[in-house]
Amino acid sequence: MAIACSLVAAVSIAIGAMAQDILPALDQAAREAMAQTGAKGLAIAVIDNGQVSAVRAYGVRNARGEPLVPDTVMYGASLTKAVFGYLVIQLAAEGRIDLDRPIAELLPDPLPSYGNVDAYGHWGDLASDERWRSITPRMALNHSTGFANFAFLEPDGRLRIHFDPGTRYAYSGEGIMLLQFGLERGLGIDVEQELQRRFFGPLGMTRTSLKWQTAFADNLADGWDADGKVEPHDERSRVRAAGSMDTTIADMARMAAHMVRGDGLPPERQAIYPEATLPITTRQQFPTLLPDASENDRPQARAGLGVIGFTGPQGPGWYKGGHNDTTANTLVCLQASRRCVLILSNDVRAERAFPKLVRSVLGETGVPYRWEYPDLMNE
Repeated sequence: MAIACSLVAAVSIAIGAMAQDILPALDQAAREAMAQTGAKGLAIAVIDNGQVSAVRAYGVRNARGEPLVPDTVMYGASLTKAVFGYLVIQLAAEGRIDLDRPIAELLPDPLPSYGNVDAYGHWGDLASDERWRSITPRMALNHSTGFANFAFLEPDGRLRIHFDPGTRYAYSGEGIMLLQFGLERGLGIDVEQELQRRFFGPLGMTRTSLKWQTAFADNLADGWDADGKVEPHDERSRVRAAGSMDTTIADMARMAAHMVRGDGLPPERQAIYPEATLPITTRQQFPTLLPDASENDRPQARAGLGVIGFTGPQGPGWYKGGHNDTTANTLVCLQASRRCVLILSNDVRAERAFPKLVRSVLGETGVPYRWEYPDLMNE
């Protein structure tokens, strides 16, 4: 397999001794991962002490064999949720939102009265269940709203609340969309504009957006599914905090470093991003709405504000994955050392190599891989 590898020139960084020493091993691990999984494209960034220290890209971005490079636009997928969560934490630190005050109190009208808003959710379906009144921003971010992942996954396509909000974890993009709806309709915040103003613009993330930009088309990654079939990049026309972000490995590395440093938060709030308080009680993450597992089958992890918190050999950390039929992403950060590894792939088959790739950079971390990837073999 021909593999293209390049350091990003647009990120003006000095490769420190630690990163310089790890690059040969990282390159070798990436090549082995691609050979073992058949993945066509892979991009990796390393953050040391809160600073981007290395950005690498390997393989191809499309069926024409054009190289994947550090400024190739790729799907952020559910890494969008972590970025959105950081925005909400900043708004809370500024007193503009209370994480534990119901989202319903932000809205001028009762939630079901908005009906089924195609761009956001099926709120009209909740008219007969008053529990929508108790759902808070914290519940949306730690996936305890009681919703399924999305209403379209329900047998009848209708949104419903499956358990009392706040009582347990069940992954839900619909919950994230409810929080976005509350911010936009209740506080008048345009989520895309706010992300650009606070993060993407100041950090130089010029190729990142939650909505398709025509400028992305000149260097864009298509994707490969589990059967090795290539699919064109979907040009997302709507801002969806649950997962519509386009980004590059270079851009998202800047955002990850920003988050692990706690930038933009007062000192007393900087620990709130990795803070995770809701126990996760299911044996695996998907399918969502699984019953509680026995104590021995539960991961040593808790749900945080848009991320999953864990404690391992190197102390507390947090991570977030991103996945669709042709995308595999992960971000793992260790809070005390402010070290992270970010992996983006335009080939879902790369996911199987993530535990080994993360270990090659960070060592043993404590990430509950079997909970997120229960089909992993020999890991």
